[in-house]
Amino acid sequence: MTKVGPHPGTSRMIRRAVTLAITLTMVLTGPAPAALARSADILALLRAVPGMSVQERPSTEDGVRWFWLRYRQPVDHRHPEGAWFEQRVMLQHRSLDRPMVFHLTGHNVPETMFETEPTKILDANQISMEYRYYPGSRPVPTDWTKDTFWQGASDQHRIVTALKSIYDRKWIGTGGSKGGQASVIHRRYYPDDVAGTVAYVAPNDIDDEDDSAYDRFLATVGDDPACRARVRSLAREILERRPAMVRLLEAAAAAHGWTFDVVGGIDRAFEYSVMDYETGFWSYNDEADCGSLPSPDASDEVLFSSFDRVLGFPFFTDQALAPFVSVFYQAGTEMGWPTPSYPHLRPLLRYADGYGPRSYVPRDIPMTLDQSVLRDVDRWVRARGTRLMFVNGGNDPMTAEPYRLGPGSRDSAVYTAPGVKHVFLGEVIGRLPSWQKERAIADLRRWAR
Repeated sequence: MTKVGPHPGTSRMIRRAVTLAITLTMVLTGPAPAALARSADILALLRAVPGMSVQERPSTEDGVRWFWLRYRQPVDHRHPEGAWFEQRVMLQHRSLDRPMVFHLTGHNVPETMFETEPTKILDANQISMEYRYYPGSRPVPTDWTKDTFWQGASDQHRIVTALKSIYDRKWIGTGGSKGGQASVIHRRYYPDDVAGTVAYVAPNDIDDEDDSAYDRFLATVGDDPACRARVRSLAREILERRPAMVRLLEAAAAAHGWTFDVVGGIDRAFEYSVMDYETGFWSYNDEADCGSLPSPDASDEVLFSSFDRVLGFPFFTDQALAPFVSVFYQAGTEMGWPTPSYPHLRPLLRYADGYGPRSYVPRDIPMTLDQSVLRDVDRWVRARGTRLMFVNGGNDPMTAEPYRLGPGSRDSAVYTAPGVKHVFLGEVIGRLPSWQKERAIADLRRWAR
């Protein structure tokens, strides 16, 4: 966890001295900044960036060096002279002659090397940036009012500005789910930071009062009506067996040390999990997985185990919620929260009015929803969005309310891959119909030239 404090003057003086030394070398020897960068070791160049600390780790990918960066960011970009925190960034370096894919996770960054689909297509370098206020990039003390879309986009802009002097080839923005949404928001506020944006399965819930689009989507998702009916019937059956299921959940909680204080108790956690079952199945499972679901007359233990495999009962434990306060806070303040009407469950629900981000964030953190930023971004996409590629999964409930192009959109496209679920990092362009796949890859490569 990072600490808030004044900018350390000594560290700044040292970094200024390093920068001055590099500048003098340029003046005396003549090469342009890009040429100088290509003649120097990337580790030295990264360490010379003011406000950045660097650790190189053993790479698990041939031809790629692996770095973890920590970059000093203002808590409030409107007052950069104030408190600061360190943000975690992962860099996978191929070559200074390759493009840079700027991957926004929207969440934390996993401690492993991985490549996004645009990185593979472009044979590019890749930056993966942790979102502010996740545990590894959280100011202490924590002012949650600064966990906003604009502040996050400004974090991203400062990283681009800091590293473009080293990586001077074209930059392409990307991300999946909340990261896809973040990549579009970043582009709205700082349109020249990247040459193009590929947003995967990015939600666009600009009217949280009307979530009927999710009902329409879930009523028609997939190719097999019998699968849809089976998923719904299992959710209802599990809810009808509430006493037995809660007893099994209590036993699991005792064995693992789970607690349920934030959501208000184990019965609420159970119900919220069942409410998520249908969207969870289609988000994280293939339609073919319907064949492995038990029949509604299976034993309590079989139903419980199947549910746990498909979605996971521990999601609403205090232990599981704690790392994700940032996303739930933003869901309750700017992003909105998809809430289908649950007609198949409604007679059995006790806590439906409490379902949503307010129940997943500690009560001492105030939240008020204001979706003006999302509505502004949506208007910008339709009126002035340029070089935007939206890639959605045909079976993904999160794209029931997708970004759409408008009369002012230029050099942009929306694609939907049939049968694809909620994919954060996997292949989606590669699963488009062949002519769409070829066009998408051609556009991406053109933007990166």
